[in-house]
Amino acid sequence: MKGLKEKILEFVSIAKACPENLQEKCFEILLSNFLTEQNPEPKHKREKHSDSVEQEKPKENGEKTPESKQEDIQERDVHVKVKALMKKEGITIEQINNIFYKENGELKPLYDDLKTTKAAESQIRISLLTAFRNAIQNGHFQFNGEDVRKETQVRKCFDTANFKVNFKNNKSLFDNLEQYDKNKPLVNLSSDGKTRLAEIIKELQ
Repeated sequence: MKGLKEKILEFVSIAKACPENLQEKCFEILLSNFLTEQNPEPKHKREKHSDSVEQEKPKENGEKTPESKQEDIQERDVHVKVKALMKKEGITIEQINNIFYKENGELKPLYDDLKTTKAAESQIRISLLTAFRNAIQNGHFQFNGEDVRKETQVRKCFDTANFKVNFKNNKSLFDNLEQYDKNKPLVNLSSDGKTRLAEIIKELQ
């Protein structure tokens, strides 16, 4: 209990150094990350929570629903354009399987910790990783900004006032993006964006 109080005081001090409109969000993120570290998940994320797997159970008509099938991503699942990036940036299929998994044919994220306490950086990381997940399947390093908005809200790193600004401040990571427009939410990664993406994948290992 004493250690928690000391940490809270430390986080309050750090948050006060941020702009006033970001102080509360900064404190929330710091505290959330600290509490997560105190109760870590098993390192190898293949050991999924049992409650995330739907066991066979009878439907109302007496039939059974199929058991949820979770598995590693295989080389054959990866689009050739992603394989080219993996070769260029030195990314292995094992590293990909440390941050994504396949469930009933759909790719889903394994990472809980984005390894940053900054809302703007969290938004950018979510964007790049979402584009990578899409590219694995269809070869397009592209994300929907509104999907990113929803995920930042779920992860409690959504910065209402600066959501569009964060994209503009990192426009070198995206193709032809001067200003984010929610009415045209599809955004493609630039060459710099793909390089930054590779760095993030390695950081999340």
